[in-house]
Amino acid sequence: MPSKDEIIEIVQENDVEFIRLWFTDINGILKSFAITEDELETALTVGMGFDGSSITGFQCIEESDMIAMPDLDTFQLIPWRPTEKAVARMICDVLIPGGKPYEGDPRYVLRRALEKMKKFGFDQFNVGPELEFFYFASAEHPEPIDNGGYFDLTPLDLASDLRRDTVLALKDLGIHVEYSHHEGAPSQHEIDMRYDEALKMADNMVTYKLAVKEIAFQYGLHATFMPKPLFGENGSGMHVHQSLFKGEKNAFFDANDEFNLSDDAKSYIGGILTHAPEIVSILNPTINSFKRLVPGYEAPVYIAWSRRNRSALVRVPLYQPGKELSTRMELRCPDPAGNPYLQLAAMLMAGLKGIEEGYEMPDPMEFNLYDLSDSERESKGIKSLPASLNQAITISEKSDLVKDILGPHSFERFIALKKSECEDYRIQVTQWELDKYYKLL
Repeated sequence: MPSKDEIIEIVQENDVEFIRLWFTDINGILKSFAITEDELETALTVGMGFDGSSITGFQCIEESDMIAMPDLDTFQLIPWRPTEKAVARMICDVLIPGGKPYEGDPRYVLRRALEKMKKFGFDQFNVGPELEFFYFASAEHPEPIDNGGYFDLTPLDLASDLRRDTVLALKDLGIHVEYSHHEGAPSQHEIDMRYDEALKMADNMVTYKLAVKEIAFQYGLHATFMPKPLFGENGSGMHVHQSLFKGEKNAFFDANDEFNLSDDAKSYIGGILTHAPEIVSILNPTINSFKRLVPGYEAPVYIAWSRRNRSALVRVPLYQPGKELSTRMELRCPDPAGNPYLQLAAMLMAGLKGIEEGYEMPDPMEFNLYDLSDSERESKGIKSLPASLNQAITISEKSDLVKDILGPHSFERFIALKKSECEDYRIQVTQWELDKYYKLL
């Protein structure tokens, strides 16, 4: 981590005039205000005050004073801004007057989960998310710019230069990119970041989403992480690979196990599978999220695990000799519409609950779960995720685990916001209803 003096020196050497202080609201929407270079030393020492009453999920107006405290490890120049009078960013922890963490800060929710992890004897929670997104011709309508499919290359993939410039921007921001390619639906794309520890990865995820949108804007296009913008096409998911480490050792690996999984890994997976219905409102937090979570579009809805079968909720990639550090589980239901800090905290806490209670991992389901009838799935004990946000939030509201994940403050606000969203959607008159009933009735 650089020191305050080193950051000030970097600012002076690179002609940085503005420093943007970033944090997210409860929905994961990036918030920011800028300070000048003259105010940087004050910000790094005591933070910068702001009004939290207008931030979704934050404080009431009578308790609105907040402090944005920059994390010294997150200083980066913003590559899409001018180099003269340049702009940098720092991601902040939100504090209350007096310097204590604000319990409604999503970054603090993840920090709290990581502290609990360490009490269990683990040192690091490594995650590798795969965020999918779409490029469209405008922000008004989802008009695809290509008809490419999975791994298609130019000329079908018109966004090669877009992805190229985005990858270069991410590298300038200190983010290690492993892959980039066209995804399965028209105009759908994916850029995969190399796995990292959870807090840094959550910071990278919010940075990634902004970078994708900024570079698309430079091309006169609109990028969206909306889970299901096109009817009849695959939606955008966010498969999350995850593992726990003790020092340099992968705590998920066991050379003597049939699946090369340790007891901790099995209990962790058991926790994820058991509590998936409770946490899916955090992992898939919009009305639109559940338009993606339907059978037949590569989005898992059945609560099971497998090694090869991608219709299962959890996949455990096959072990390769010499790759012990890569032993991991992949959760396939989350989407990129959520708040990364809350999403990673929810997965970690569900897994830790499994370890704490000694949950057993069920047998793998190595066949296409979509091909089974309802009665066949029932006979095998395979349950489904909630079918709507309304169902999901009803389950979450009764969950002690979700309350523990979010803390009482954020839990109350999250449930209220999602109930309001469901009610707002319920009373809408949609185009489908007009097409279906208007002339007929």
